[in-house]
Amino acid sequence: MPHSMSAARFEELVSDALDKIPPEFANAMDNVVVLVEARSDEDPTMLGLYHGIALTERDSYYAGSLPDTITIYRDAILDICNSDDDVVDEVVITVIHEVAHYFGIDDDRLHELGWG
Repeated sequence: MPHSMSAARFEELVSDALDKIPPEFANAMDNVVVLVEARSDEDPTMLGLYHGIALTERDSYYAGSLPDTITIYRDAILDICNSDDDVVDEVVITVIHEVAHYFGIDDDRLHELGWG
């Protein structure tokens, strides 16, 4: 049975996870929005998604682009958690994983680093 948590509390955990990003990385984040949605329509088990052009891929054509998005899927995370502590841990992992994609780090490297 999925863990239960209010949407407001979950969003607070996402904000807390973003605060854990080291300042040198947080300050380098530009033109990216972090969203919380219930679930992905395309893949209901997806925990998070980075959509945009990674910082390492940006060139002069990027100017004026709409913001990149990082979406954290609340219900998918709650589905795999058994306690508030599990949710806290999974939110941190998911947020850092998606932020890493913003910086151009791929899934293979994230798995090597333990953030898969």
